[in-house]
Amino acid sequence: MDTPAADDWTGRYLAELKTQRQLSDHTIAAYRRDLAELARLTGQADWAALTHFDIRRVTAKLHAEGQSAASIARKLSGWRGFFDWLSRQRPLAANPADGVRAPRRPKRLPKALAVDDAVQLMEKTTSGHPEPAELCDRAMFELLYSSGLRVSELAGLDVHHVPARGGQPASLGWLELEAQEVVVTGKGNKMRRVPVGGPARAALEAWLAVRPPARDGSAALFLSARDTRISPRVVQYRLKAHAQKAGMPVHVHPHVLRHSFASHVLQSSGDLRAVQELLGHASITSTQIYTSLDFQHLAAVYDRAHPRAKRK
Repeated sequence: MDTPAADDWTGRYLAELKTQRQLSDHTIAAYRRDLAELARLTGQADWAALTHFDIRRVTAKLHAEGQSAASIARKLSGWRGFFDWLSRQRPLAANPADGVRAPRRPKRLPKALAVDDAVQLMEKTTSGHPEPAELCDRAMFELLYSSGLRVSELAGLDVHHVPARGGQPASLGWLELEAQEVVVTGKGNKMRRVPVGGPARAALEAWLAVRPPARDGSAALFLSARDTRISPRVVQYRLKAHAQKAGMPVHVHPHVLRHSFASHVLQSSGDLRAVQELLGHASITSTQIYTSLDFQHLAAVYDRAHPRAKRK
């Protein structure tokens, strides 16, 4: 009996994905395009004839054509899965996609505000007598920038520490205003203490003076319009609206304030280990990306200040 052609094997594989794994038509179409592209670029009519070298050559060609590392990685994953399946249908010397790696994805630097923009954002206030919601927002934004908190850590803060009782868990994070600190639980359930700056403390005191009791009986520090614990999504929405009113040149979300906190502390202190502790990073590697931001800042200063700095 003749060996089925490459198109036949592709059709069988896609049919099995649809019936057994119940993948969507959109996903099946993507697999079909990726396999058709592999067949076109290799010129092989028999999948079993493909080698590790063929897959590497195709990967290099896709990269040279400007396809992103993420796109190439997705295609390699799909090809690898196809050849795993094919090896159970007919003898293969090896999976030709095994061991072939996509190009490294470029490391994206986190966005951080310039110091002047951060100050402008924090000092943007409404005239007259602010409503409680405005005081809540100001306290949240000041604390995010003052202490570099994740938005989930901010939303999880309580007014004070609440011990476990009645089947309810203890506080994951809380405010210690007199000590000018917050205690938060970060990734990996790792707790840390973070200082609270003077402007943030003043904003917190103003908010606490008008904060109503939480309707759910919790000790949540920050409340929604319904007087229940605020959600990270609502914090994001309010910060975005506030930044637009303040005329920020970029989209501002809570993580931008965390990045700005880290970058500005590093610019001033040069102490990477301290920034690591403040952010709650388990590894210094996660914090080292801010050294790139610090260099960008120094390079910008150089370009503005040095008379022979017109770099191209």
